[in-house]
Amino acid sequence: MPNTLQFFPVRRALRASTTLLIAAIASFASAQDLMRPVPGGVITLDIGASPDRPRVTYGNVPALVIGSPNQWQAVVGIGLGATPGPASVEAQDRHGGAMRRIPFEIVPTRYAEQQLTVAPGQVNLSKDDLARYERERAHQAKVISTFSDTVPETLRMRSPVPGPRSSSFGLRRVFNGQARNPHSGMDIAAPVGTPVAAPLPGRVIDTGDYFFNGKTVWLDHGAGLLTMMCHLSLIQVKVGDVLGAGDPVGAVGATGRVTGPHLHWSVSLNRAMVDPALFLPSEEGGAAGRDSGPPR
Repeated sequence: MPNTLQFFPVRRALRASTTLLIAAIASFASAQDLMRPVPGGVITLDIGASPDRPRVTYGNVPALVIGSPNQWQAVVGIGLGATPGPASVEAQDRHGGAMRRIPFEIVPTRYAEQQLTVAPGQVNLSKDDLARYERERAHQAKVISTFSDTVPETLRMRSPVPGPRSSSFGLRRVFNGQARNPHSGMDIAAPVGTPVAAPLPGRVIDTGDYFFNGKTVWLDHGAGLLTMMCHLSLIQVKVGDVLGAGDPVGAVGATGRVTGPHLHWSVSLNRAMVDPALFLPSEEGGAAGRDSGPPR
């Protein structure tokens, strides 16, 4: 993985890295509406020129900043629960100076909804299960707050596993009339044992076997860009491992709270779960956009 800006002794290396990043943004922005700032989407904002990479925050959370001293850009994830309307980021030069507010507008969008009728025991958790879930939720909140100084090599990802999407990002399920949180990732249909690979170079920051997610791996790709792969049957990495794109992470399974084998893949940017399809090449993102069957 590349070093932070302060370790680049040659400006040419920084420019090369920046060119790759901006090219990646431009290529999948046009194909995937990356620049459309909807809940669950991503927006890039011009920050302006500065000798060093500026600090940018969105809702007091640090954001990914790419570019060069001639022009910096913030790449900001917008949470599924964001309220449409005026929003802004705050930017400040590394060496001080006034805090600048950069406004943008969150545009409303509508995701699919599915009504399901199931046995009551499948909806309401027991006291013990609820206590376990609360403990695990607190732990996951710490994991998702990870922010490293390293900037991602690229923003274009590869799908962790081949296969059609079996459930859409943003889908809201209603069980017996009770609404649940929207689906915060992409489900990819694949048989148990199918190899799962790292979508980008990254460092393993968490592994575990959780109540809802089953066997899970979190990767840090740098500057608040994280990915999560869960319901695995096998975990082949440990915390601290540094992986290249395509390196093995584990295998597809049906662990946790699921109805069948598949990979649940989430992308988190500045602690906001965003649509993974935005980060795939246009041909993969388009294919992934077609559901293969009922959500799991």
